[in-house]
Amino acid sequence: MRKLVLPVLMLLLFAACDGNHDYSPKPRGYYRIVFPKKDYQPYKGNGPFTFLYPKYAVIDTDKTSRRSAKLLNMKSLLNMQFPQFNGTLHLSYESIPSKKVFNELIEDAHAFAFKHTIKATGIDQGTIYYPDHKVYGIYYTIDGNAASSIQFYLTDSTRNYIRGALYFNSEPKLDSIQPVLSFVKKDVDLMIKSFRWK
Repeated sequence: MRKLVLPVLMLLLFAACDGNHDYSPKPRGYYRIVFPKKDYQPYKGNGPFTFLYPKYAVIDTDKTSRRSAKLLNMKSLLNMQFPQFNGTLHLSYESIPSKKVFNELIEDAHAFAFKHTIKATGIDQGTIYYPDHKVYGIYYTIDGNAASSIQFYLTDSTRNYIRGALYFNSEPKLDSIQPVLSFVKKDVDLMIKSFRWK
């Protein structure tokens, strides 16, 4: 019986070492993302502005936001939450008492966007210009594995200023968040186009 076991084991070993099969590891997979239907509603909060935002987003104006606004000397902070995408568009509003404060706010927006140059592969700036509605600003598109991919500010250039920054609550890996980023970017773009000062 022992004489029969050794040849069978040798035969199995040679069969397992057949060099005709190439092995390649399975590629990494990602969760399937189900995108909701695009449907919008107006935001008509206490601030001196209104805009359209998606029905699958939630605008948070809780006490934490009010406390944070006071610490940052901002009039108000809003968080547009995208719960199913684990993302937040942070919005901070400030009234403009003087030209000096206006210039400081513009410089701060620029500095906040360019803080991401360490991880970013590129930062593009676009001008926001809707003179019929007195909405002006700069839109920053931040490419690469930066924490925030979209930042912008809007102003009427005399009294009001609002800044926005989109963050996802996950490790910034552009290849994995790109489908969601492209989807949410359309919502941010529509919010800016529909933005009106009251």
